Amino acid sequence: MNRHHRHDRHDRHHRHDDRRDHRDHQDRRAGERAAELGALLRGSGLSISTAESLTGGLLGAAVTGTPGASAYYLGGAVTYATAAKASVLAVGEETLAARGPVSAETAEQMASGARELFGSSLAVSTTGVAGPAAQDGKPVGLVYLGLADAERVFSREFRSGGTTREEVRRDTVAAALALVIEYLRHRADRRH
Repeated sequence: MNRHHRHDRHDRHHRHDDRRDHRDHQDRRAGERAAELGALLRGSGLSISTAESLTGGLLGAAVTGTPGASAYYLGGAVTYATAAKASVLAVGEETLAARGPVSAETAEQMASGARELFGSSLAVSTTGVAGPAAQDGKPVGLVYLGLADAERVFSREFRSGGTTREEVRRDTVAAALALVIEYLRHRADRRH
């Protein structure tokens, strides 16, 4: 009996170490992406703002974790509550009623609202279900990212493979940074 108890404790400890290793890897990856994002924004002369729901400020923290971020990061709005999405970011009440807070349309309107609120060249948004349970029939790990610039706004659906709230939120930050980097690289390629 004692041997089994020790084994269970060892398994729990091993799972904890695996989660910590995964988290450390995600943090390094987010830091690298944030530094690349900063270099691209500085090189293009563009500014960015963020609108966050499920990430609760983690995206803004990742962007500002890079030295010199004040040269391109204008600010962020954490609109966790559905009503805050409408009152702070001007997400349409009809969109929230018809599509819900976790939708492509909401992500797009959040990004547009942040861009207007902060006067940035572009804005990125995150909205989704971090868990532990589904929300309004939408599964844990379902995320929508929005991106707005002066000419257009679009969204991308993202599905996190995370098994905890923390993993879903960190995966979302990494995906949002990757989306903006992809956009900036494509924009630079079009200019050359």
